[in-house]
Amino acid sequence: MATRLRPERLGYLHELHASLDAQDADWEAVLALDGADPALLPATLAADPRVRVLGLPRAVGAACARNLAVNLARGKALTWADDDDVIPRFSLSSRLHHLNNTGLGWVAGYSADLHDDGSLHLWRCPVPPGRHEPGAVWAYWPTPRHTIPIGPTTIMARTHLWSAIGGMGGLVQGEDYCALKVTHLAAGELLPQVVYHYRKHARQLTKQADYDELENAARLFAWRSGNDLAGVLGPRPRTGLRDV
Repeated sequence: MATRLRPERLGYLHELHASLDAQDADWEAVLALDGADPALLPATLAADPRVRVLGLPRAVGAACARNLAVNLARGKALTWADDDDVIPRFSLSSRLHHLNNTGLGWVAGYSADLHDDGSLHLWRCPVPPGRHEPGAVWAYWPTPRHTIPIGPTTIMARTHLWSAIGGMGGLVQGEDYCALKVTHLAAGELLPQVVYHYRKHARQLTKQADYDELENAARLFAWRSGNDLAGVLGPRPRTGLRDV
């Protein structure tokens, strides 16, 4: 988890930590302070031995902060979270169960938008539930302008696979699009279960005035990078893909 410990987001970080504490699986979190003052870290997180803190001397952006945090990850499976979102009950254990009992490389699920009034609205991604062979997920992202095939923060994958794709690249935004490339390296499964609550609020990055300035370029880079990786790896199911 990357964070700048901004005051208006600390309450959300508390809720994220509480949602992790409520999980019925063993976990360890790496919290990358993206140029933030460690003294601002809430006491509840600082006192939790399951939260490992990576202090970075200057702001480097979410992609770099997350990638450097992988250096501290000691688990065999890894997933991501934004500092303003929530992990629902049984999210970790259900995905871990499938990883441990199927030999798959990754397991994902649905996400639900979490609104200020507490209501949840399901986001059903384009990829259907079930098993998907390496490369098959990309068939559901025909052009960079289309909806991404799976919510990146819903993906739990074996840690070495995240390293193999270069984590989240180095984009200043849209970095999680690059995480979708992990589906090229191993078979996986999409569970018909909500495993992530994506908070909608006025201060999130996607709501900022300058967000659209780089969005198309970030999408294009990630999409092309995924296509090129598919080409290097060899024939894969790519129905629906076309050049741009």
